[in-house]
Amino acid sequence: MSESTGGYFYDRIAEYVAVLLPCAWVGLRPALVAALAGLDATARPVVDVGAGTGDGVVVLADALPEVEIIAVEPHAALRTALLTRISSTSALSERVTVLADDVLSARLPDRIAGLTAMNVIGHLAPGERRALWALLAAKLIPGGRAVLNLYPPHLPEAVPDAPMGAAVIGRRRYSGSAAAEPAGPDSVTWHMTYRVEEEGEVVAEFTASDHWYVLTPAELATEVAEHGLRVRAGDAAQGLHIITR
Repeated sequence: MSESTGGYFYDRIAEYVAVLLPCAWVGLRPALVAALAGLDATARPVVDVGAGTGDGVVVLADALPEVEIIAVEPHAALRTALLTRISSTSALSERVTVLADDVLSARLPDRIAGLTAMNVIGHLAPGERRALWALLAAKLIPGGRAVLNLYPPHLPEAVPDAPMGAAVIGRRRYSGSAAAEPAGPDSVTWHMTYRVEEEGEVVAEFTASDHWYVLTPAELATEVAEHGLRVRAGDAAQGLHIITR
């Protein structure tokens, strides 16, 4: 879930990602399963880019029960949670390889059946995005596909503060909210505020900021077409887009 080069950002928020991200996967999980339906991944692996704490890895493993999965996660704090989740069950540890790299420097197989990138593309600068499309053009097998999501804003505009989710663990309630402001002609800065409460008292609170490159669906279509790829819309509510050769 994170291809950002800002390792410090994810070092600060990793525990909150682990607790709050499952809220987002309530809707994202069935949408991704539908986008992967019919994919023949029995002979080639599927790559999960920015695998984070492993929510997407579990979805892939359940949706494609025969697939080998390569989970790419460059940030150590998230990768620790990812490896803990994978190593806790042989069903995952026998099928999932974890790479401590970003997707453009990772040692990936020559050919892959698919690639997923949930909540990742905005971390890639325009040149890095195009390098990813070139990678897909070179490695996707015929009939393979990549699935990614684009969530608002698609243009460099302000987004008012809104809740990201909440979870209760023991005596404590964890919650988060996010707001964005323009940061240039093709990007925004997200400000995420995280809070921990116990018996109504705030015991911890801080805000972390992250740079995010925005992209419209039309721009996505134009960029991938430059590499001989096509894109079609998936679940609109989850902002899914499916890229094929």
